[in-house]
Amino acid sequence: MKTPIRFTALALSMMLASGFATAADLKVGVSMSAFDDTFLTYLREDMDKQAKSYPKGDGVQLQFEDARADVVKQLSQVENFISQNVDAIIVNPVDTASTANIIKAATAAKIPLVFVNRRPDQKDLPKDVVAVTSDDVEAGKLQMQYIAEKLGGKGKIVILLGDLANNSTTNRTKGVKEVLAKYPGIKIEQEQTGIWLRDKGMTLVNDWLTQGREFNAVLANNDEMAIGASMALKSAGKEKGSVLIAGVDGTPDGLSAITKGDMTVSAFQDAKGQAVGSVEAARKMAKHEPVEQNVVIPFQLITPDNVKDFK
Repeated sequence: MKTPIRFTALALSMMLASGFATAADLKVGVSMSAFDDTFLTYLREDMDKQAKSYPKGDGVQLQFEDARADVVKQLSQVENFISQNVDAIIVNPVDTASTANIIKAATAAKIPLVFVNRRPDQKDLPKDVVAVTSDDVEAGKLQMQYIAEKLGGKGKIVILLGDLANNSTTNRTKGVKEVLAKYPGIKIEQEQTGIWLRDKGMTLVNDWLTQGREFNAVLANNDEMAIGASMALKSAGKEKGSVLIAGVDGTPDGLSAITKGDMTVSAFQDAKGQAVGSVEAARKMAKHEPVEQNVVIPFQLITPDNVKDFK
């Protein structure tokens, strides 16, 4: 009778030594659309901080994967998470119109799914699927209203679009155009995609300037493209502030650009709010606790007058 007792004690000792004591931590797989996106980097870092804020044995272990802007790769990552039998999955979708297979796979496996930062295009999400996002239409409205007033309701603008496969691009631009409908004196000179990138924004604006196009403001779907626009204008010898520049996100670089006068305005997207909301939603669903299905983190206008409040 003593041998089984000794074996049990030995087995328990080995399990404790191997980390079995933290086995109660929830395992959550996270597929990010791209690791090299500036805003998404801050989002990922804040998600990691939130996961580490929980007590040992009752917390969350995040496994991050980079989809590298590849829809097929992202679906494969989700399928791998399912095969690992994770407790929940968080996805920052590559293409908001191509999330049906991700949703189908997760719901079939009965694993809670949270979309963060970008909401799938479909209007109604199934049970056990949550979206933690911000209202991108509102971001476009905020930046355009401020610029429209600065222009006195007259002038020409160019629009730097984000990734066309992303509904954040569609909705931010929609917000811009909804405001423009109230200002017939403001015309769109050009709009092209800079796919969220600083260097692409700089190239587009430089090309427009080289072509001799005249415009009074640049409306960019994110801060990175806005900063690229300011760099192109500076290289072309344009006086600082002669062309108004609006971004979205309120990244540290964006805040610095507003402080220096290189950017006019931005709409603050709360990376920490989205991070906390998504990790907390995944944790609650994995523990079978009630959650709100559509969590909206509000945008806030950043101007030279209040930029210090966001640093």
